[in-house]
Amino acid sequence: MASIEKRGESSYRLTVSCGYNKSGKQIVKRKTINLSHIKPNKRESEAERQFVLFKDEVEKGIFLDAGKITFEDFINKWLKDYAEHELAPKTLFSYKKILESRIIPALGHIKLNKLQPTHLNEFYNNLRENGIRLDKKYTANKHYAAIISQSGINLKDLAAKTGIQYRTIKNIKPGNNTTFSIANKICQILSVNINDIFDATEKSATLSERTILYHHRIISSILTCAVQWQFILNNPALRVKPPKVERKEAKHFDVDQVEYILELMENESIKYKAMVYLSIYGGMRAGELNGLEWSDLDFDNAVLRIQQSSQYIPGKGTFTKSTKNESSERLITLPNTVISVLREYKLWQNGIKADLDDLWVNSDRIFTKHNGEPIFPQTLGKWFSNFIKRHNNKILNDNTIAKKDKEKYLLDTVNFHGLRHTSASLLIGEGVDLAAVSKRLGHAEPSTTLKIYTHALQRADKEAANKLEHLFTKKEDNKKQG
Repeated sequence: MASIEKRGESSYRLTVSCGYNKSGKQIVKRKTINLSHIKPNKRESEAERQFVLFKDEVEKGIFLDAGKITFEDFINKWLKDYAEHELAPKTLFSYKKILESRIIPALGHIKLNKLQPTHLNEFYNNLRENGIRLDKKYTANKHYAAIISQSGINLKDLAAKTGIQYRTIKNIKPGNNTTFSIANKICQILSVNINDIFDATEKSATLSERTILYHHRIISSILTCAVQWQFILNNPALRVKPPKVERKEAKHFDVDQVEYILELMENESIKYKAMVYLSIYGGMRAGELNGLEWSDLDFDNAVLRIQQSSQYIPGKGTFTKSTKNESSERLITLPNTVISVLREYKLWQNGIKADLDDLWVNSDRIFTKHNGEPIFPQTLGKWFSNFIKRHNNKILNDNTIAKKDKEKYLLDTVNFHGLRHTSASLLIGEGVDLAAVSKRLGHAEPSTTLKIYTHALQRADKEAANKLEHLFTKKEDNKKQG
Protein backbone atom coordinates (compact mmCIF):
# COMPACT_ATOMS: atom_id res chain seq x y z
CA MET A 1 0.00 0.00 0.00
CA ALA A 2 1.39 3.38 -1.00
CA SER A 3 -0.47 6.58 -1.76
CA ILE A 4 -0.52 10.38 -1.80
CA GLU A 5 -3.89 11.77 -0.78
CA LYS A 6 -4.80 15.45 -0.94
CA ARG A 7 -6.54 16.43 2.32
CA GLY A 8 -7.05 20.18 1.85
CA GLU A 9 -5.93 23.11 -0.21
CA SER A 10 -2.26 22.65 0.74
CA SER A 11 -2.32 19.48 2.88
CA TYR A 12 -1.37 15.94 1.77
CA ARG A 13 -1.44 12.59 3.57
CA LEU A 14 1.32 10.12 2.70
CA THR A 15 0.67 6.40 3.31
CA VAL A 16 3.27 3.63 3.21
CA SER A 17 2.96 -0.08 4.07
CA CYS A 18 5.97 -1.54 5.89
CA GLY A 19 5.33 -5.19 6.63
CA TYR A 20 3.45 -6.94 9.41
CA ASN A 21 3.62 -7.09 13.18
CA LYS A 22 4.08 -10.35 15.15
CA SER A 23 0.32 -10.94 15.08
CA GLY A 24 0.34 -10.85 11.30
CA LYS A 25 -1.41 -7.46 11.08
CA GLN A 26 -0.26 -5.15 8.32
CA ILE A 27 1.75 -2.15 9.49
CA VAL A 28 0.76 1.11 7.80
CA LYS A 29 2.62 4.39 8.37
CA ARG A 30 1.03 7.76 7.57
CA LYS A 31 2.36 11.25 7.53
CA THR A 32 0.53 14.53 6.87
CA ILE A 33 2.48 17.37 5.26
CA ASN A 34 1.58 21.06 4.88
CA LEU A 35 2.79 22.64 1.64
CA SER A 36 1.25 26.09 2.05
CA HIS A 37 4.75 27.57 1.66
CA ILE A 38 5.02 26.01 -1.82
CA LYS A 39 3.57 27.63 -4.93
CA PRO A 40 0.24 25.97 -5.87
CA ASN A 41 1.52 24.72 -9.23
CA LYS A 42 4.53 23.04 -7.54
CA ARG A 43 2.70 21.38 -4.63
CA GLU A 44 1.95 18.03 -6.31
CA SER A 45 5.52 17.49 -7.46
CA GLU A 46 6.73 18.47 -3.95
CA ALA A 47 4.26 16.02 -2.40
CA GLU A 48 5.69 13.28 -4.61
CA ARG A 49 9.22 14.23 -3.55
CA GLN A 50 8.22 14.19 0.12
CA PHE A 51 6.54 10.82 -0.38
CA VAL A 52 9.75 9.31 -1.78
CA LEU A 53 11.70 10.64 1.24
CA PHE A 54 9.09 9.34 3.68
CA LYS A 55 9.01 5.92 2.00
CA ASP A 56 12.80 5.77 2.19
CA GLU A 57 12.71 6.58 5.91
CA VAL A 58 10.15 3.85 6.52
CA GLU A 59 12.13 1.27 4.55
CA LYS A 60 15.27 2.09 6.51
CA GLY A 61 13.42 1.11 9.64
CA ILE A 62 13.02 4.53 11.25
CA PHE A 63 9.31 3.90 11.77
CA LEU A 64 9.32 0.11 11.55
CA ASP A 65 7.22 -1.38 14.37
CA ALA A 66 8.40 -4.84 13.27
CA GLY A 67 11.62 -3.91 15.06
CA LYS A 68 9.88 -4.95 18.28
CA ILE A 69 9.78 -8.56 17.07
CA THR A 70 12.58 -10.86 18.17
CA PHE A 71 14.10 -13.52 15.93
CA GLU A 72 12.37 -16.13 18.10
CA ASP A 73 8.99 -14.42 17.57
CA PHE A 74 9.43 -14.61 13.83
CA ILE A 75 10.69 -18.21 13.91
CA ASN A 76 7.52 -19.24 15.72
CA LYS A 77 5.39 -17.39 13.17
CA TRP A 78 7.35 -18.94 10.30
CA LEU A 79 6.85 -22.42 11.76
CA LYS A 80 3.10 -21.90 12.18
CA ASP A 81 2.33 -20.03 8.95
CA TYR A 82 4.75 -21.74 6.57
CA ALA A 83 6.91 -24.66 7.74
CA GLU A 84 4.15 -26.81 9.24
CA HIS A 85 2.21 -26.67 5.97
CA GLU A 86 4.98 -26.72 3.36
CA LEU A 87 7.90 -28.77 4.69
CA ALA A 88 8.14 -32.56 4.57
CA PRO A 89 7.61 -34.15 8.02
CA LYS A 90 11.22 -35.32 8.42
CA THR A 91 12.56 -31.93 7.30
CA LEU A 92 10.27 -30.13 9.74
CA PHE A 93 11.33 -32.47 12.56
CA SER A 94 15.01 -31.84 11.79
CA TYR A 95 14.52 -28.04 11.59
CA LYS A 96 12.62 -27.90 14.89
CA LYS A 97 15.27 -29.96 16.64
CA ILE A 98 18.06 -27.58 15.62
CA LEU A 99 15.99 -24.43 16.16
CA GLU A 100 15.01 -25.45 19.69
CA SER A 101 18.38 -26.84 20.75
CA ARG A 102 20.79 -24.25 19.34
CA ILE A 103 19.50 -21.43 17.13
CA ILE A 104 16.78 -20.00 19.39
CA PRO A 105 18.84 -20.23 22.62
CA ALA A 106 21.74 -18.40 20.92
CA LEU A 107 20.00 -15.89 18.63
CA GLY A 108 16.30 -15.87 19.52
CA HIS A 109 16.50 -12.87 21.87
CA ILE A 110 17.90 -10.52 19.19
CA LYS A 111 15.44 -8.10 17.57
CA LEU A 112 14.70 -9.32 14.05
CA ASN A 113 15.74 -6.07 12.35
CA LYS A 114 18.87 -5.84 14.50
CA LEU A 115 20.22 -9.26 13.52
CA GLN A 116 23.58 -8.68 11.86
CA PRO A 117 26.14 -10.82 9.97
CA THR A 118 28.46 -10.49 12.98
CA HIS A 119 25.87 -12.26 15.16
CA LEU A 120 25.79 -15.16 12.73
CA ASN A 121 29.56 -15.39 12.43
CA GLU A 122 29.91 -15.47 16.22
CA PHE A 123 27.25 -18.18 16.40
CA TYR A 124 28.99 -20.37 13.79
CA ASN A 125 32.33 -19.94 15.56
CA ASN A 126 30.67 -20.98 18.80
CA LEU A 127 29.37 -24.13 17.10
CA ARG A 128 32.97 -25.01 16.22
CA GLU A 129 34.01 -25.07 19.88
CA ASN A 130 34.72 -28.35 21.59
CA GLY A 131 31.85 -29.53 23.78
CA ILE A 132 29.01 -28.10 21.68
CA ARG A 133 28.05 -31.58 20.56
CA LEU A 134 27.29 -33.84 23.52
CA ASP A 135 26.59 -37.43 22.54
CA LYS A 136 24.98 -38.76 25.69
CA LYS A 137 24.11 -42.44 25.79
CA TYR A 138 22.48 -44.50 28.51
CA THR A 139 23.74 -48.02 29.16
CA ALA A 140 21.61 -50.60 30.96
CA ASN A 141 23.45 -51.63 34.12
CA LYS A 142 23.54 -54.89 36.13
CA HIS A 143 20.31 -54.01 38.00
CA TYR A 144 18.26 -53.49 34.80
CA ALA A 145 16.94 -57.05 34.30
CA ALA A 146 16.26 -57.62 38.00
CA ILE A 147 14.19 -54.45 38.40
CA ILE A 148 12.10 -55.26 35.31
CA SER A 149 11.53 -58.76 36.64
CA GLN A 150 10.47 -57.42 40.06
CA SER A 151 8.03 -55.00 38.43
CA GLY A 152 5.97 -57.87 37.05
CA ILE A 153 5.83 -56.19 33.60
CA ASN A 154 6.93 -58.33 30.67
CA LEU A 155 8.84 -56.80 27.74
CA LYS A 156 5.84 -56.76 25.38
CA ASP A 157 3.74 -54.89 27.93
CA LEU A 158 6.64 -52.52 28.58
CA ALA A 159 6.87 -51.81 24.86
CA ALA A 160 3.12 -51.15 24.65
CA LYS A 161 3.09 -48.86 27.71
CA THR A 162 6.11 -46.82 26.58
CA GLY A 163 5.14 -46.70 22.90
CA ILE A 164 8.59 -48.06 21.99
CA GLN A 165 9.11 -50.79 19.41
CA TYR A 166 9.23 -54.27 21.03
CA ARG A 167 12.47 -55.07 19.19
CA THR A 168 14.09 -51.96 20.67
CA ILE A 169 13.02 -52.92 24.18
CA LYS A 170 14.20 -56.51 23.64
CA ASN A 171 17.65 -55.32 22.56
CA ILE A 172 18.22 -53.27 25.72
CA LYS A 173 20.46 -55.46 27.85
CA PRO A 174 23.28 -54.77 30.32
CA GLY A 175 26.11 -53.21 28.35
CA ASN A 176 23.89 -52.06 25.45
CA ASN A 177 23.35 -48.36 24.77
CA THR A 178 20.11 -46.48 24.23
CA THR A 179 18.97 -42.85 24.13
CA PHE A 180 17.84 -40.67 27.01
CA SER A 181 14.30 -40.52 25.60
CA ILE A 182 13.92 -44.32 25.58
CA ALA A 183 15.62 -44.78 28.96
CA ASN A 184 13.43 -42.08 30.50
CA LYS A 185 10.18 -43.61 29.19
CA ILE A 186 11.14 -47.02 30.59
CA CYS A 187 11.94 -45.52 33.99
CA GLN A 188 8.65 -43.63 34.11
CA ILE A 189 6.68 -46.85 33.59
CA LEU A 190 8.81 -48.74 36.14
CA SER A 191 8.65 -45.80 38.58
CA VAL A 192 12.40 -45.83 39.17
CA ASN A 193 15.12 -43.23 38.94
CA ILE A 194 17.00 -43.34 35.65
CA ASN A 195 20.31 -43.69 37.49
CA ASP A 196 19.07 -46.89 39.19
CA ILE A 197 19.11 -48.96 36.01
CA PHE A 198 21.10 -46.91 33.48
CA ASP A 199 24.62 -45.48 33.44
CA ALA A 200 25.07 -42.23 31.51
CA THR A 201 28.10 -41.75 29.29
CA GLU A 202 28.89 -38.44 27.65
CA LYS A 203 31.27 -37.90 24.76
CA SER A 204 32.27 -34.32 24.03
CA ALA A 205 32.92 -33.41 20.40
CA THR A 206 32.72 -30.61 17.87
CA LEU A 207 30.19 -30.19 15.09
CA SER A 208 31.27 -30.87 11.52
CA GLU A 209 31.38 -28.02 9.00
CA ARG A 210 28.57 -29.79 7.12
CA THR A 211 26.36 -29.61 10.22
CA ILE A 212 27.23 -25.94 10.76
CA LEU A 213 26.36 -25.26 7.11
CA TYR A 214 22.98 -26.92 7.74
CA HIS A 215 22.38 -24.44 10.61
CA HIS A 216 23.29 -21.58 8.26
CA ARG A 217 20.87 -22.76 5.58
CA ILE A 218 18.00 -23.01 8.07
CA ILE A 219 18.67 -19.47 9.32
CA SER A 220 19.02 -18.10 5.79
CA SER A 221 15.78 -19.77 4.67
CA ILE A 222 13.85 -18.24 7.58
CA LEU A 223 15.32 -14.78 7.03
CA THR A 224 14.56 -14.95 3.30
CA CYS A 225 10.94 -15.49 4.27
CA ALA A 226 11.15 -12.49 6.64
CA VAL A 227 12.23 -10.34 3.67
CA GLN A 228 9.45 -11.70 1.46
CA TRP A 229 6.90 -10.96 4.18
CA GLN A 230 8.34 -7.43 4.54
CA PHE A 231 9.42 -7.80 8.15
CA ILE A 232 12.99 -6.83 7.24
CA LEU A 233 14.55 -5.20 4.18
CA ASN A 234 17.37 -7.67 3.55
CA ASN A 235 18.70 -11.03 4.67
CA PRO A 236 21.87 -10.70 6.83
CA ALA A 237 22.69 -14.38 6.22
CA LEU A 238 23.39 -13.53 2.56
CA ARG A 239 26.21 -11.25 3.72
CA VAL A 240 27.89 -14.09 5.63
CA LYS A 241 30.37 -16.43 3.99
CA PRO A 242 28.80 -19.88 4.41
CA PRO A 243 30.85 -22.58 6.18
CA LYS A 244 32.98 -24.30 3.57
CA VAL A 245 32.37 -28.01 3.19
CA GLU A 246 34.67 -30.18 1.17
CA ARG A 247 32.59 -32.30 -1.19
CA LYS A 248 33.45 -35.93 -0.59
CA GLU A 249 32.65 -38.86 -2.77
CA ALA A 250 29.49 -40.65 -1.66
CA LYS A 251 30.43 -43.95 -0.01
CA HIS A 252 29.66 -46.92 -2.21
CA PHE A 253 30.84 -50.40 -3.14
CA ASP A 254 32.93 -51.16 -6.22
CA VAL A 255 32.01 -53.75 -8.85
CA ASP A 256 33.92 -56.61 -7.20
CA GLN A 257 32.34 -55.99 -3.80
CA VAL A 258 28.85 -55.78 -5.32
CA GLU A 259 29.42 -59.12 -7.01
CA TYR A 260 30.60 -60.55 -3.69
CA ILE A 261 27.58 -59.12 -1.79
CA LEU A 262 25.15 -60.65 -4.30
CA GLU A 263 26.94 -63.98 -3.80
CA LEU A 264 26.60 -63.65 -0.01
CA MET A 265 22.86 -62.94 -0.38
CA GLU A 266 22.35 -66.58 -1.38
CA ASN A 267 22.78 -67.46 2.30
CA GLU A 268 20.55 -64.69 3.67
CA SER A 269 16.77 -64.46 4.17
CA ILE A 270 14.93 -64.12 0.86
CA LYS A 271 13.30 -60.92 2.17
CA TYR A 272 16.64 -59.20 2.67
CA LYS A 273 18.01 -60.69 -0.52
CA ALA A 274 15.12 -59.06 -2.40
CA MET A 275 15.77 -55.79 -0.57
CA VAL A 276 19.46 -55.73 -1.53
CA TYR A 277 18.76 -56.68 -5.15
CA LEU A 278 16.14 -53.94 -5.49
CA SER A 279 18.46 -51.38 -3.92
CA ILE A 280 21.45 -52.19 -6.11
CA TYR A 281 19.55 -52.59 -9.37
CA GLY A 282 16.88 -49.95 -8.67
CA GLY A 283 18.82 -47.22 -6.84
CA MET A 284 15.86 -46.29 -4.65
CA ARG A 285 15.87 -44.26 -1.46
CA ALA A 286 15.30 -46.31 1.71
CA GLY A 287 11.91 -44.69 2.34
CA GLU A 288 10.81 -45.47 -1.21
CA LEU A 289 11.80 -49.10 -0.76
CA ASN A 290 9.81 -49.28 2.49
CA GLY A 291 6.76 -47.81 0.76
CA LEU A 292 6.63 -50.24 -2.16
CA GLU A 293 3.45 -52.25 -2.67
CA TRP A 294 2.90 -55.33 -4.79
CA SER A 295 0.43 -53.33 -6.90
CA ASP A 296 3.37 -51.10 -7.89
CA LEU A 297 5.13 -54.03 -9.56
CA ASP A 298 4.31 -55.22 -13.08
CA PHE A 299 5.92 -58.66 -13.25
CA ASP A 300 5.08 -59.21 -16.91
CA ASN A 301 6.72 -56.00 -18.15
CA ALA A 302 9.40 -55.89 -15.40
CA VAL A 303 8.41 -52.34 -14.46
CA LEU A 304 8.23 -50.87 -10.96
CA ARG A 305 6.31 -47.69 -10.04
CA ILE A 306 7.76 -45.60 -7.23
CA GLN A 307 5.06 -43.31 -5.88
CA GLN A 308 5.25 -43.18 -2.08
CA SER A 309 7.62 -43.35 0.86
CA SER A 310 7.37 -44.85 4.34
CA GLN A 311 9.16 -42.99 7.13
CA TYR A 312 9.43 -42.76 10.91
CA ILE A 313 9.64 -39.73 13.20
CA PRO A 314 9.86 -39.91 17.01
CA GLY A 315 6.54 -38.85 18.49
CA LYS A 316 4.67 -39.40 15.24
CA GLY A 317 5.63 -42.98 14.52
CA THR A 318 5.57 -44.64 11.10
CA PHE A 319 3.71 -42.87 8.31
CA THR A 320 3.36 -42.97 4.54
CA LYS A 321 3.87 -39.89 2.38
CA SER A 322 4.22 -39.01 -1.28
CA THR A 323 7.67 -39.16 -2.83
CA LYS A 324 10.30 -36.48 -2.12
CA ASN A 325 9.29 -34.36 -5.12
CA GLU A 326 7.34 -34.63 -8.38
CA SER A 327 10.29 -36.10 -10.27
CA SER A 328 10.72 -38.77 -7.57
CA GLU A 329 7.48 -40.42 -8.72
CA ARG A 330 8.77 -42.55 -11.56
CA LEU A 331 8.77 -45.86 -13.41
CA ILE A 332 11.95 -47.94 -13.50
CA THR A 333 12.66 -51.10 -15.44
CA LEU A 334 14.12 -54.05 -13.55
CA PRO A 335 16.38 -56.75 -15.03
CA ASN A 336 15.16 -60.37 -15.17
CA THR A 337 17.50 -61.29 -12.31
CA VAL A 338 15.62 -59.01 -9.93
CA ILE A 339 12.22 -60.11 -11.20
CA SER A 340 13.18 -63.73 -10.51
CA VAL A 341 14.22 -62.89 -6.94
CA LEU A 342 10.96 -60.97 -6.37
CA ARG A 343 8.90 -63.90 -7.68
CA GLU A 344 10.69 -66.19 -5.23
CA TYR A 345 10.11 -63.71 -2.42
CA LYS A 346 6.42 -63.35 -3.32
CA LEU A 347 5.96 -67.13 -3.08
CA TRP A 348 7.70 -67.16 0.32
CA GLN A 349 5.53 -64.29 1.60
CA ASN A 350 2.38 -66.03 0.34
CA GLY A 351 3.37 -69.09 2.38
CA ILE A 352 3.71 -66.99 5.55
CA LYS A 353 0.37 -65.33 4.76
CA ALA A 354 -1.33 -68.73 4.40
CA ASP A 355 0.14 -69.96 7.70
CA LEU A 356 -1.09 -66.93 9.62
CA ASP A 357 -4.50 -66.92 7.92
CA ASP A 358 -6.73 -64.31 9.67
CA LEU A 359 -3.79 -62.98 11.67
CA TRP A 360 -2.13 -61.67 8.49
CA VAL A 361 -2.58 -57.92 7.91
CA ASN A 362 -3.27 -57.19 4.22
CA SER A 363 -1.16 -54.05 3.80
CA ASP A 364 -0.08 -55.03 0.24
CA ARG A 365 3.44 -53.85 1.13
CA ILE A 366 6.32 -55.73 -0.47
CA PHE A 367 8.42 -55.52 2.70
CA THR A 368 6.51 -56.27 5.87
CA LYS A 369 6.79 -57.32 9.46
CA HIS A 370 6.14 -60.97 10.34
CA ASN A 371 2.36 -60.36 10.32
CA GLY A 372 2.03 -58.35 7.09
CA GLU A 373 2.09 -54.86 8.62
CA PRO A 374 4.36 -52.31 6.87
CA ILE A 375 7.97 -52.88 7.87
CA PHE A 376 9.45 -50.48 10.42
CA PRO A 377 11.41 -47.91 8.33
CA GLN A 378 14.68 -48.38 10.24
CA THR A 379 14.67 -52.18 9.98
CA LEU A 380 16.34 -52.52 6.57
CA GLY A 381 19.14 -50.10 7.44
CA LYS A 382 19.85 -51.77 10.78
CA TRP A 383 19.82 -55.21 9.19
CA PHE A 384 22.29 -54.13 6.49
CA SER A 385 24.69 -52.56 9.01
CA ASN A 386 24.54 -55.76 11.09
CA PHE A 387 25.11 -57.83 7.93
CA ILE A 388 28.32 -55.92 7.14
CA LYS A 389 29.51 -56.18 10.74
CA ARG A 390 28.57 -59.85 11.04
CA HIS A 391 30.32 -60.78 7.80
CA ASN A 392 33.51 -58.84 8.57
CA ASN A 393 33.75 -60.34 12.08
CA LYS A 394 33.39 -63.80 10.58
CA ILE A 395 36.25 -63.16 8.15
CA LEU A 396 38.49 -61.67 10.84
CA ASN A 397 37.90 -64.66 13.13
CA ASP A 398 38.30 -67.28 10.40
CA ASN A 399 41.69 -68.91 10.99
CA THR A 400 41.49 -70.84 7.72
CA ILE A 401 42.02 -67.59 5.78
CA ALA A 402 45.58 -66.28 5.64
CA LYS A 403 46.02 -62.89 7.29
CA LYS A 404 47.28 -61.35 4.04
CA ASP A 405 44.18 -62.62 2.19
CA LYS A 406 41.54 -61.43 4.67
CA GLU A 407 41.45 -57.87 3.36
CA LYS A 408 40.05 -58.89 -0.01
CA TYR A 409 37.07 -60.55 1.73
CA LEU A 410 36.27 -57.64 4.06
CA LEU A 411 33.38 -55.38 3.01
CA ASP A 412 33.67 -51.59 3.19
CA THR A 413 31.69 -49.98 5.99
CA VAL A 414 28.91 -48.47 3.87
CA ASN A 415 25.43 -47.73 5.21
CA PHE A 416 22.22 -48.83 3.53
CA HIS A 417 21.88 -45.55 1.60
CA GLY A 418 25.26 -46.40 0.10
CA LEU A 419 23.53 -49.04 -2.03
CA ARG A 420 21.75 -46.19 -3.86
CA HIS A 421 25.11 -44.47 -4.40
CA THR A 422 26.53 -47.79 -5.55
CA SER A 423 23.79 -48.17 -8.16
CA ALA A 424 24.37 -44.67 -9.52
CA SER A 425 28.17 -44.96 -9.55
CA LEU A 426 28.04 -48.28 -11.42
CA LEU A 427 25.66 -46.86 -14.03
CA ILE A 428 27.91 -43.83 -14.59
CA GLY A 429 30.95 -46.09 -14.74
CA GLU A 430 29.26 -48.08 -17.51
CA GLY A 431 28.78 -44.91 -19.53
CA VAL A 432 25.03 -44.49 -19.03
CA ASP A 433 23.86 -40.98 -19.97
CA LEU A 434 23.72 -38.61 -16.97
CA ALA A 435 20.12 -37.59 -17.73
CA ALA A 436 19.05 -41.25 -17.72
CA VAL A 437 20.81 -41.87 -14.40
CA SER A 438 19.21 -38.75 -12.92
CA LYS A 439 15.75 -39.84 -14.03
CA ARG A 440 16.24 -43.34 -12.63
CA LEU A 441 17.34 -41.92 -9.27
CA GLY A 442 14.37 -39.53 -9.15
CA HIS A 443 16.44 -36.34 -9.00
CA ALA A 444 14.65 -33.11 -9.86
CA GLU A 445 17.50 -31.96 -12.12
CA PRO A 446 20.53 -33.67 -13.72
CA SER A 447 22.61 -30.95 -12.00
CA THR A 448 21.75 -32.62 -8.66
CA THR A 449 23.17 -35.90 -9.96
CA LEU A 450 26.22 -34.06 -11.26
CA LYS A 451 26.94 -32.51 -7.82
CA ILE A 452 26.62 -35.80 -5.95
CA TYR A 453 28.49 -38.01 -8.41
CA THR A 454 31.21 -35.68 -9.68
CA HIS A 455 33.90 -38.17 -8.64
CA ALA A 456 32.26 -41.03 -10.53
CA LEU A 457 31.88 -38.85 -13.63
CA GLN A 458 35.54 -37.82 -13.42
CA ARG A 459 36.59 -41.46 -13.22
CA ALA A 460 34.41 -42.34 -16.21
CA ASP A 461 35.83 -39.39 -18.15
CA LYS A 462 39.39 -40.45 -17.33
CA GLU A 463 38.67 -44.00 -18.47
CA ALA A 464 37.21 -42.63 -21.72
CA ALA A 465 40.36 -40.57 -22.30
CA ASN A 466 42.57 -43.59 -21.62
CA LYS A 467 40.54 -45.70 -24.06
CA LEU A 468 41.00 -43.07 -26.78
CA GLU A 469 44.71 -42.90 -26.08
CA HIS A 470 44.95 -46.69 -26.20
CA LEU A 471 42.96 -46.77 -29.44
CA PHE A 472 45.25 -44.37 -31.32
CA THR A 473 48.43 -45.70 -29.72
CA LYS A 474 47.46 -49.16 -30.89
CA LYS A 475 46.89 -47.88 -34.45
CA GLU A 476 50.27 -46.12 -34.40
CA ASP A 477 51.99 -49.30 -33.22
CA ASN A 478 50.31 -51.29 -36.00
CA LYS A 479 51.59 -48.78 -38.59
CA LYS A 480 55.14 -49.12 -37.28
CA GLN A 481 54.94 -52.88 -37.34
CA GLY A 482 53.54 -52.77 -40.88
